[in-house]
Amino acid sequence: MVLRFSILAVAFLLSCTSIERDSVCDEKSVKYNGCVGGVLPSSSGTVSSSSSWSIVYGDSVTYQGETYKTVVIGTQTWMARNLNYAAPGSKCGGRDFKLKDENTEICNTYGRLYNWATAMALPADCNNNSCASQVSKKHRGICPAGWHISSDEDWSVLMKFINSRCSDNSNCGGAGTELKATIGWQSSSVVPFGSDTYGFSALPGGKGDPEGGSNVGDHGYWWTASETGSDFAYHWIILSYDEGVVVQSGAKDFLYSVRCLQD
Repeated sequence: MVLRFSILAVAFLLSCTSIERDSVCDEKSVKYNGCVGGVLPSSSGTVSSSSSWSIVYGDSVTYQGETYKTVVIGTQTWMARNLNYAAPGSKCGGRDFKLKDENTEICNTYGRLYNWATAMALPADCNNNSCASQVSKKHRGICPAGWHISSDEDWSVLMKFINSRCSDNSNCGGAGTELKATIGWQSSSVVPFGSDTYGFSALPGGKGDPEGGSNVGDHGYWWTASETGSDFAYHWIILSYDEGVVVQSGAKDFLYSVRCLQD
């Protein structure tokens, strides 16, 4: 009888533990020990877990009236959302918008879009001419003091941390799913939802050009500080219908999102 009671007690405790773990997995859409889930941040800002990794949130940064959560990924500390600083010439809008349109709700969720010269806080003619001599290694641009516009090298470091098989300045398979926020993306039947494994919380702010903009909710494009020619610079792309991260060279007068990285 005593033995039977002990077995039942152990089974009850195991079932409670299983239920508690499952409920944690259901709360957050973060990859966690083979299930979809996660854990809530502790008071120190660290999301701890029994797995081999944890999400570490740094100190928040207040800049131009906005407060940004920050996240430590490997050796880097990133802002955990797109910049929403209303620099002159920046834009935001819906899925399709004219440059004169503004949509505060879209701005607050997805951040604003900037041409390259605006993002870099350089003269407008840098969109059509090489300004490499004016670009520092950790170029602040429109980021707050102590932060800089992420370079192509910075993105490559991030990609290789997520997937060690990825090479410098190359497309990185699977990294898009790991970086995407769990909400805010158009659903796709061919790729999994974002897991936000590292707390980067990538959101698709879309893109703009001198005529207008589109793709909010579908695609995310992020400028780098790295020129590829007189009127081109590298930008990194995450698509709603793809699991990877893509790097391309784009015209500097296009409007893309910005992520700031701590110096």
